[in-house]
Amino acid sequence: MHRSSLTALRWSLRDRSRRSPMDCFRVPFLKIPRRFLSPLSTVQPPQLPPPPPPRFQRHHPRDLTWSSAAAGASVDPSSLIKEDGIAICSSLWIDSFRDPGQTITNVTSYLRRLELWVIAYQKVAADDTGSYVPKNTIPPHALEGLLALRNAVLDGRFRWGSRLEFHVRSPRDKTDLEALSKRKIRILLTTSQPPPFQDRIVQEVLLMILEPIYEARFSQKSFAFRPGRTAHTVIRVIRRSFAGYLWYMKADVSTLLDGANVGLVINALLRDVRDKKVVDLIKSALVTPVITGRPDDEEALRKKRKKRKYQKKKVLAEDEPKPDPYWLQSFFGFAPEEAEKLPNWGHCGVLSPLLVNVVLDELDQWMEEKIKEFYHPSKTDVIWNSEDPEGGEREHGNTSWPEFVPTSGPDKTRKVDFVRYGGHILIGVRGPRADAATLRKQLIDFCDQKYSLKMDNESLPIEHITKGIMFLDHVLCRRVVYPTLRYTATGGKIISEKGVGTLLSVSASLRQCIKQFRKLEFLKGDRDPDPQPCFRMFHATQAHTNAQMNKFLCTMAEWYRYADNRKKVVNFCSYIIRGSLAKLYAAKYKLRSRAKVYKIASRNLSRPLKDKKGQSPEYHNLLRMGLVDSIDGLHYTRMSLVPDTDYTPFPSGWRPDHEKILLEYIKLQNPRALEEQLNALREQGLLTPQDYISLLVWNYKKNTNLLPAGDGSDTQKAKDLLLELAGGGLKSDIEETDGRKVIPVGVKK
Repeated sequence: MHRSSLTALRWSLRDRSRRSPMDCFRVPFLKIPRRFLSPLSTVQPPQLPPPPPPRFQRHHPRDLTWSSAAAGASVDPSSLIKEDGIAICSSLWIDSFRDPGQTITNVTSYLRRLELWVIAYQKVAADDTGSYVPKNTIPPHALEGLLALRNAVLDGRFRWGSRLEFHVRSPRDKTDLEALSKRKIRILLTTSQPPPFQDRIVQEVLLMILEPIYEARFSQKSFAFRPGRTAHTVIRVIRRSFAGYLWYMKADVSTLLDGANVGLVINALLRDVRDKKVVDLIKSALVTPVITGRPDDEEALRKKRKKRKYQKKKVLAEDEPKPDPYWLQSFFGFAPEEAEKLPNWGHCGVLSPLLVNVVLDELDQWMEEKIKEFYHPSKTDVIWNSEDPEGGEREHGNTSWPEFVPTSGPDKTRKVDFVRYGGHILIGVRGPRADAATLRKQLIDFCDQKYSLKMDNESLPIEHITKGIMFLDHVLCRRVVYPTLRYTATGGKIISEKGVGTLLSVSASLRQCIKQFRKLEFLKGDRDPDPQPCFRMFHATQAHTNAQMNKFLCTMAEWYRYADNRKKVVNFCSYIIRGSLAKLYAAKYKLRSRAKVYKIASRNLSRPLKDKKGQSPEYHNLLRMGLVDSIDGLHYTRMSLVPDTDYTPFPSGWRPDHEKILLEYIKLQNPRALEEQLNALREQGLLTPQDYISLLVWNYKKNTNLLPAGDGSDTQKAKDLLLELAGGGLKSDIEETDGRKVIPVGVKK
């Protein structure tokens, strides 16, 4: 008899006394044969489990029994999916935004909803396979595994980072754990591996539950790792709200993103979520060690490092996701310093960015208190001179041009503002430098007491706006303008005079752009940058290469959308890419120089390049026959082709679209608010479209019975007769509504 069968029989005999009468029909689920585990020094043989508590029943990982609900009761997973998972998530978002200040204690009730686990499975499977998995195509064994995984999480039996025991596996994972050799098991247990499929499902479920809870509580000044709040939003907020600020400080607390302080994270979670099961699950994800070892097989390393003369092309499987294209990888290389770090704490995965914002939310709240403390309005200032009842200040002056700040006047309003993007904070101070120094000292003390971050004056310098403030690869500087102010004086006389003011200029850093291109090996040199050939696209066709680089240029033009020098910097990017491709084509087609490439392929490289003439028909004939791909010329080869800077006004009190919809929906659900709107309509003599349509339908039904039975073909006479009969009543009703406007409900007059 096989040794593994003897081991299974021995385990079944030794564990028979601990089983229930129904367990005799079950076979122990052995992940690894004992013959493979015994010789390994790093892995101990599995020990027999201790006797379970009376009310719990140990079961097969794929067993459909939830022991905390009913011992041994089999449940069909499809019978537990009673509602739509999206509807459950929507109700959670609505409840969180309806009362954002309440303490949450019943998060476990959402963990029990199998609908959320199905959505998490669909998301993770789509990331793993590259294709969406509809709910009705999920195989039954995957639903059974999801139910077993949910039960393991609720019972406290789930273990993060498990390498050999899985409740549910990826659709692409076809590994037979029973057939693994000793060497493969050793590598699997001692080297770094991608996060298990089931761990990512648990992370997605926790993210779906916790994200709406904390999004309703987060500050409006934080923008990273949050839905609807991007780096573009930060740039637009800075352009609108930081005009007139003289002193700036950039605080870097990104060291918190490198590693998690477990006590700090748990205390931050407990401020709003008092669910022990969820908090313990996140704590175990933080404290469970992550294996980061490397294989010690020197021969394998030597073979891996050896450069082969001919590399085989990797053929992707049907269910394998495609890697990012070259243009997208190049654009990711342009990530600014503030966006380079993506936190990954322990086994938290996609939950880590949310936990970072939870930890730093206390810093945001502290800074908002400082905004109120440092706000000193001045009556002689034409802007920011009165407080807003909702908090903050009410803006005056030229509201159509909020970036313009007058500089005249002996006294100014003193105020502070800030934005946080990830672990980087930009603080602006309008007032004397002493205010900035006081705020800096208080910020250093707060970070030391709360986060144990040692900061000093050198790491937190105070810079004047005239020096240029770098943030998100954009430079903030002040530009003095002298606009002509026209106003009507006493007696109706129009007076025109020159005013003095400042504008906050937000321009892209050309030096930083050159640095990023040098890092990607597109050019060399600093003062006189020289494009380098892009050999990564050597084996691609000219049409494919141009198409890839056009996508990259369009993405760069979108990234610099709100920069004042958008035309200049995008045209420079086009020059570097065009020069790089010209050198590539010169080397590929043996044309020796860029000038010859431009002569044949034109300025935008849209004409085909050939090795030798006369080997094939004309390009236009091949293109007409559909035998070759059309070659698109490179974009933005001239500065006039680059789109203009987007100066769309940024509204005060901006919120993402999904938050606006949530707040409007919650407001309309309030009966009192709806009644107030209807009363306002009645007071102003307005008529809603619903009432107007009801009036038309009622008159139509009332007068239809008076129509004679005529020919069905003579529809025009019937219509005319209906209008004559309904004319009196309908006309009188319309006359009653004469003078009243018809507007939609909820639209202000």
